Amino acid sequence: MDSKNNPVYSKNVIEFVTVASEYCIFVEQADKQKLNDFIDKAHKLIALLYLKATVLPELDSKFENMNQRFVTEQDYNFIRNKIIKKLGQYDSYEEVFTPMRKESDEAVGASISEDFADIYQDIKDFLLLYEVGTEDVMHEAIWECSQSFRTYWGQRLTNAMRALHFLRYSDEEILEDENFTAEENIDINEIDTSDWLITRRQDDFKDEEQETL
Repeated sequence: MDSKNNPVYSKNVIEFVTVASEYCIFVEQADKQKLNDFIDKAHKLIALLYLKATVLPELDSKFENMNQRFVTEQDYNFIRNKIIKKLGQYDSYEEVFTPMRKESDEAVGASISEDFADIYQDIKDFLLLYEVGTEDVMHEAIWECSQSFRTYWGQRLTNAMRALHFLRYSDEEILEDENFTAEENIDINEIDTSDWLITRRQDDFKDEEQETL
């Protein structure tokens, strides 16, 4: 396929990549923002992310095996604890609608931090793969991200959006809790995040390609 007409470079994909990158940077730097600013921007950003995900091209998978995964459990917990520390008492919410409880009004406990970390995990993996620049890998990354959006992180996103909508437009005053500490008490300043760099992931792929030659 002519690269010019390859869907991996389409306008909808590039716009999704742009918003996805902004989302990842936003949550990685959650501790640098004031609480009310965080809630306001998070609400707007995930709404835009949802919109851009819905217009990704419908591609078919080219490979039987899934692409490599980069986001580790440590990365996941790092992001989740940043959001917990930022939101404090506002992190938890009750999710009433779940497909398995159609006949019940019983609420299910949920958290914005877990929703955001789940979204981050899939989005970050997608970006690291897309940045590799190999068209087949980019193609598969788009397909996987789109499928995961439909079956998993899209629902996480809409759940978080409802919770953030309530916080954003509630009459209740949102107060910054400077004394709040995440349950796991992780010192985010001591966690090594150097392996998140896209350039390192690109180098890993290049090394693997050289080994197969």
